[in-house]
Amino acid sequence: MKRVCLFAAGLVALQASSFAAELVLTENGSALTPIVLFPDAPPRTRDAAVTLADYLEKVSGARPELIEGEPQPLPPRAIWVGVQPAVRTLFPKLDFDFQHPEETLIAAKESHLVIAGRDRWDPAHTEAKGRLAMKTGLQQEYGTANAVYTFLRDHLGVRWLWPAEEDILTRRRIGLAPFEQRYHPQIRARSGMFTKLSLGDNKEGPDELWARFQRVQLGSLELLGGHGFGHWWEKYGREHPEYFAAAPDGSRRPIASNPSNTKLCASNPAVWRVWLTEVEEQLRENPVQRVFSVSPNDGYTTGHCVCQNCLAWDHPDGEKVTWGFGGGVKYEGVSQSDRDVRFANTLARMLKERFPDKELYVQLHAYGLARNPPLGVAPDDNVIISSVANFHMRSPEARQLPMQQHAGWAKTAKHLMWRPNLGSQAGLNWGLPDVAMTQAGEDFRFVADHHCAGLFFDLFWFHWATQGPHYYVLAHLAWNPYADVQAVMDDYYQRAFGPAAAELKAYWTLLEQTRMEFVRDKPSRQRAFDIPEKYTPELFARLQSSLDAADAKIAGADEKYRRRLHFVRCGLDYTKLVVDTRAWMQKLEASKGQDTEARARVLSHWQTAAKMKAEFPPFAINWQAVFREPRPDGETKRIMGLHPDVPLSGRTLRELRNSKLE
Repeated sequence: MKRVCLFAAGLVALQASSFAAELVLTENGSALTPIVLFPDAPPRTRDAAVTLADYLEKVSGARPELIEGEPQPLPPRAIWVGVQPAVRTLFPKLDFDFQHPEETLIAAKESHLVIAGRDRWDPAHTEAKGRLAMKTGLQQEYGTANAVYTFLRDHLGVRWLWPAEEDILTRRRIGLAPFEQRYHPQIRARSGMFTKLSLGDNKEGPDELWARFQRVQLGSLELLGGHGFGHWWEKYGREHPEYFAAAPDGSRRPIASNPSNTKLCASNPAVWRVWLTEVEEQLRENPVQRVFSVSPNDGYTTGHCVCQNCLAWDHPDGEKVTWGFGGGVKYEGVSQSDRDVRFANTLARMLKERFPDKELYVQLHAYGLARNPPLGVAPDDNVIISSVANFHMRSPEARQLPMQQHAGWAKTAKHLMWRPNLGSQAGLNWGLPDVAMTQAGEDFRFVADHHCAGLFFDLFWFHWATQGPHYYVLAHLAWNPYADVQAVMDDYYQRAFGPAAAELKAYWTLLEQTRMEFVRDKPSRQRAFDIPEKYTPELFARLQSSLDAADAKIAGADEKYRRRLHFVRCGLDYTKLVVDTRAWMQKLEASKGQDTEARARVLSHWQTAAKMKAEFPPFAINWQAVFREPRPDGETKRIMGLHPDVPLSGRTLRELRNSKLE
């Protein structure tokens, strides 16, 4: 007994010694350290300081005072947000001259904590037009804000599970032993991965805050997902047809089905000069813009210029390809990669000559007939290649070629971003559990190994009850592409579901495995239309069993676990409804619209969906994206195959038939 008591006394002494070395931020409901924000901080950095105070209060019950500017006299202990002269004095051994874009620094000593990062902004230009709303509080780098969100996650243990659902571990005492933590993200353009949650895409709400706190929204490059010249035909076509692509008969005319897809005559110097004039106009409107798209217009199978000057830019050994001009006119040519890169280089050099004191880039999609890397030219140092390499969420067989092409571009391009088209491999657009967390880890390691600097994904629709874990792991990988996905997900299940973590892990693991088997076994890119073949009553019974077991595990536990389990249950109920709707639609299609029972069942399911929409918690399903009544304006593509008024297209039916024959 005496030895035990001596050991216990020694342990107490060790703990007391440890506490003596700690910086105590809060204790017993009292905030012992104010937050000191550097003077004239930009809006997003100031918001982050307020968020820090909010979460210190949520964790400990004590809200620290927020002071802007250096207080006199200096407080004996403080949390310093951002760099100001006092911080350099208080931390004389720390290097505050950040050498890397977005570099963050979090360091604690016995009496002070600093949370800082590389911040760059122009106080005169903090607003710009977004896609749907104004972008406000713009910075060119948000190092300090992202450092705050890192501190909240790593040191206060906050988890943002999905919009408006956070997990906080409360404690009466927040103490920090001395430490230093530095990081700078390799992937600097992250907001495009969740483009609908980026600044300026919509009004800010819980989902936008989720992306911000996960360090996805605020990056240091804003890369572009679209094409560069969609407005040109309408603006210049009538007076300057020579700006546009020549057909084999020498004519220069718009693409009839979609004039915005009309291609340019890339070798025409007049095109270059007009482009530069437009860039000058854009910079007058938004002087902090840094990236300008020079990607050819969409519709890559039609309308590329065949004038002799443009053809001379093509490499004779390029991949043999064919494109059309309407009316059955075809042209046998070669890959457009060399031509596109020469065009991009030409504009990039003009940009550098016109604005020698600015760091400006042109961005070029490696897309369509230019997915292979060029053979005779390399992108200039101020050209960003946007690799439209569609290997994320694809089957093993479909991944091989795009990954090879992406790796080829990495060898020749100094700046490379990844811009996959996601499609709807297993019902992604419909809101089905199309999740591939393990593959996401493989993909991000791959693109990071090939010096990926930016992301733009086309397109997630944010059905959180059915796809949330996939979004969660992607957010962590965008910040650190080498993150351990298994560890991230185990932490997610534990924090989200507590006593039922194992059951929810089994639930999502089964969904992930089923999804991967489905895309492996269905060669058609229209595979989602056959989803009832894999998503069977037997599968749903197994999934339901996991959730029922989880329900038993959380009986008597914190209410938050029941709320979160209900959220997931809503996702399963919705999934069952969509799969059964599709099964009845298959019967209706087989009868060529004559099966009255099938029609009635489908329409009844739509009534159930309307009830779900009214009763489900916010963010469970994005009802604006899918499962809504067809509209007269033609907004029906995403529900094709789910409603009697929106049957499968002829192309889809042909592809499905061909895939079954194979």
